[in-house]
Amino acid sequence: MLTSIVGINWGDEGKGRMVDLLSEQQDIVCRYQGGNNAGHTVVNERGKFILNLLPSGILRPDVVNVMGNGMVIDIEHLCGEIGRLRAGGIEITPDNLKISDRAIICMPYNVAQDCLEEERLADAKYGSTRRGIAPIYGDKYMKKGIRMGDLKQPDALKKSLENILDWKNLTIQKVYGAEPFTYEKMLEWLQTYGGQLMDYICDVGEYLEAAIKDGKRVMFEAQLGALRDIDFGIYPYTSSSSTIAAYAPIGAGVPGHRLDRVIGIMKAYSTCVGEGPFTAEMFGDEAEELRKAGGEYGAATGRPRRVGGFDVVASRYGVRVQGATEIAVTKLDVLSYLDKIPVVVAYEVDGKRIDSFPMGRELTDAKPIVEYVDGWGVDITGCRKFEELPENAQKYVKYLEKVVEAPVSYVSVGAERDQIIVM
Repeated sequence: MLTSIVGINWGDEGKGRMVDLLSEQQDIVCRYQGGNNAGHTVVNERGKFILNLLPSGILRPDVVNVMGNGMVIDIEHLCGEIGRLRAGGIEITPDNLKISDRAIICMPYNVAQDCLEEERLADAKYGSTRRGIAPIYGDKYMKKGIRMGDLKQPDALKKSLENILDWKNLTIQKVYGAEPFTYEKMLEWLQTYGGQLMDYICDVGEYLEAAIKDGKRVMFEAQLGALRDIDFGIYPYTSSSSTIAAYAPIGAGVPGHRLDRVIGIMKAYSTCVGEGPFTAEMFGDEAEELRKAGGEYGAATGRPRRVGGFDVVASRYGVRVQGATEIAVTKLDVLSYLDKIPVVVAYEVDGKRIDSFPMGRELTDAKPIVEYVDGWGVDITGCRKFEELPENAQKYVKYLEKVVEAPVSYVSVGAERDQIIVM
């Protein structure tokens, strides 16, 4: 059984929480794209953990975790993340963590270039997390990347680094007027942090192929959401990788396989980190109240998230491009303070109502058409069965199920592992 957990919207939907919950039923959890530019927050009996690179299954002692070839890995950040989890009592060994030898290393000069470009763009910036993601994916497709497996071939690594650095410093110096990176420091960086990861690097495709043939249950974990996908998202305000479920087997290392189950994660309202069109956005006191109620601050950056009512247009589109077979609704409990719950049921563009998700200028100019549904006004964090929810909360879940055209299988009513309703 191959299952993918993916975001339906702009990211930050609560995927890490759902992967942590469902990983109990899995043998293997794989990250298949992205880097440390976003975070998954998981709360369990051991405490609160923020994961940027490691798959969320790392918190389950019996689950093997795979970092796939589609990822870009800042090895310094990864070593720090492993250290923090170990300090929290999480065991991490080559038996439960495997890193693809084909994954690309995100270098310090990629991080620097990311920051320099955002500063150059000024008010026209894309809202980058400044973690080097766009530059390293650019390097990957220009065939100027260093892969994890290269760390095991020191002579070839040194030659590649020298050639790549000569090329990269042309941009750093000539375009941005910044100080060049030295070969000696970059090699030292690779050896210092790469040396700590040697035992984890392997051909994960071969490992996964054997596991799938053996009937193992594999879950693929995405970063961000459908609307941040490089092809199908709100381009150019997207990530630089493919966040959709169809890419999961490719980015994990088993491109010849297909998914059996796609669980789309969406919040009971809308949130967005970073720049770009966000039609459902609220402002002022109304927004701040919802932001505080939901604790809406980025796990990787700490930035306040933009917030709004549930967006029917964007969510229905996200379900379609993800090919979601079912839905998990998170943070339903956050809306308990509202007497009337805002829902963006359609967009207005050039004076006309539209029900399909637009692109380009139409999306930028779109205005929300908002309707309100009745709230429930009571704490629901203790509910464990759908029937225990207040009638209006039940109606709201059924409404979401209808408008996005996919069945709801899970409803989260709190951050703890057991605060979940299985439909």
